[in-house]
Amino acid sequence: MAVRIRLKRMGAKKRPFYRLVVADSRSARDGRFIDTVGSYDPLTEPAVIKVDEEKALEWLQKGAQPSDTARALLKKSGVMEKFATTRNEG
Repeated sequence: MAVRIRLKRMGAKKRPFYRLVVADSRSARDGRFIDTVGSYDPLTEPAVIKVDEEKALEWLQKGAQPSDTARALLKKSGVMEKFATTRNEG
């Protein structure tokens, strides 16, 4: 099973809010998911990114591949940097 970390769109029309979720790559964008790792609100100034670092690192170590947008959000929150250092240690 190919697992991805990606965004799930929430919120009303023209008022998007996203959840960072771990899902099977074959499931629909807003469909079934395995775990919630964080959230992203692009409408606030500045944009709010909340990530549960422990969960995100755990899923990355298990082999979950982040989408391009999820990778950028994880990089901004510092999770990708921590993942790179833990990967080099082991």
